[in-house]
Amino acid sequence: MTQTPAPDSTGPAAGSKKEIRVNAFAMATPVHHSPGLWRHPEDRSLDYTTLGYWTDLARTLENGGFDALFVADSMASNDVYGGSYHAALKVGAQIPKLDPIVAVSAMARVTRHLGFGITSNALYEPPYPFARRMSTLDHLTKGRIGWNIVTGHTSSGSRAVGEKALTPHDARYDIADEYLDAVYALWEGSWDDDAAVRDRANRVFADPAKVRPIVHRGQHFQVEAIHLSEPSPQRTPVLFQAGASTRGRAFAARHAECIFVSGPTPNVIAPVVADTRARAAALGRDPKEILFFSMATTIVGATEEEAREKLESYRRFLNPEAALILFSGWTGIDFSKHDLDAPIRFDDRSQGLVSALEAFSIADPNRVWTVRELAEHNAIGGRGPVFIGSATQVADQIEAWVEATDVDGLNLSYAVTPGGYADFDALVVPELRRRGRFKADYAAGTLREKLYGPGRSRLPQSHPAAAFRPAAAPVAAARAAV
Repeated sequence: MTQTPAPDSTGPAAGSKKEIRVNAFAMATPVHHSPGLWRHPEDRSLDYTTLGYWTDLARTLENGGFDALFVADSMASNDVYGGSYHAALKVGAQIPKLDPIVAVSAMARVTRHLGFGITSNALYEPPYPFARRMSTLDHLTKGRIGWNIVTGHTSSGSRAVGEKALTPHDARYDIADEYLDAVYALWEGSWDDDAAVRDRANRVFADPAKVRPIVHRGQHFQVEAIHLSEPSPQRTPVLFQAGASTRGRAFAARHAECIFVSGPTPNVIAPVVADTRARAAALGRDPKEILFFSMATTIVGATEEEAREKLESYRRFLNPEAALILFSGWTGIDFSKHDLDAPIRFDDRSQGLVSALEAFSIADPNRVWTVRELAEHNAIGGRGPVFIGSATQVADQIEAWVEATDVDGLNLSYAVTPGGYADFDALVVPELRRRGRFKADYAAGTLREKLYGPGRSRLPQSHPAAAFRPAAAPVAAARAAV
């Protein structure tokens, strides 16, 4: 774990007041990104199988003004380190894990504003049932649902769903492009906005003339049916994505509204942000409307001394080997076979999570990482920076990071949960609000409206999903363009 140094006294760029947005970053598993800290007496990670843990977490996040709970997921059994799942299972390194979508309704019931970014793989489930599930959640949450689009990166996950081998990296995005076309057609094109008339007097629920079947016959997916859900508040959920490889950036530039990036230094993050914004602009999208969330962790106290006491308490429970187990699973490289003092080499890459390996090898030409340093850095909070200190010091570090990278906010990981989020709420949020960098309160409306403003529940006309809106429904298209 490497502490990110505080900026110098000059602070962030003068006159810059971009609102800093914050999601919580979690996973329904004993260990997300701080392996070993599930043993800490203040940590509730082992309660991940209880509904109370998730509803308590949702309340804590909404109290702190978090934009969304971003929940990671995969089908992987994390069997790379040592050639078996045994090492990961022994320490709970993202195995076992629960389906993240199931708890959303309960969390929505105890909150009014918090969004939910749910991970689902575009290669592992047919588009038709998935589209209905997301529309259902969008209805039940009154438009607070988002989809983190992933394409998988593990051989174990591919085998689990019946594939003989992991599909090559770039080909996975090609398949996902087609998947998106299929679900866009269902969400945006099957029902007119006014199709569900609910006419009690004339015994008519929906006007059949305003509902049409979707016919998608592609290379990978076949769909011929009407969408089983009437239009939900957002139609298409807010689209999250985390592709940072060259092909992943191209995919994100076309589809994503919110992009999750991770890396240990601004030199890793800033080029990804700039390149993806440029790609989006070339496709006719407004690059500033793509919101970037950078992975980070905060350890904050009433004073710097208190924060460092917390850090020392956490250090007693660290498990650097478990961090290597996680990193092996993400990259497909068995780091149990590597010398701890050997440098990380990009030419070791497999078909795994390419961007994770890039971040600690070639992405920052000013930094050479050894395997040992990687393990130590990733032992608290994962691949992002760790901001440590008083509320003022942590706010300084966050502002400096945002200015250096051009991200719009943080995907906030944790050392201990939910205490890390409660500390951020109690200490950092008031300081950021004092500086005019954090919203005073939630905006009204759907998750997309909270992110982009009133009247913006639907994707804009510049988004490729708009092409699937029927010409017979100009009202819906015009409304989405507002």
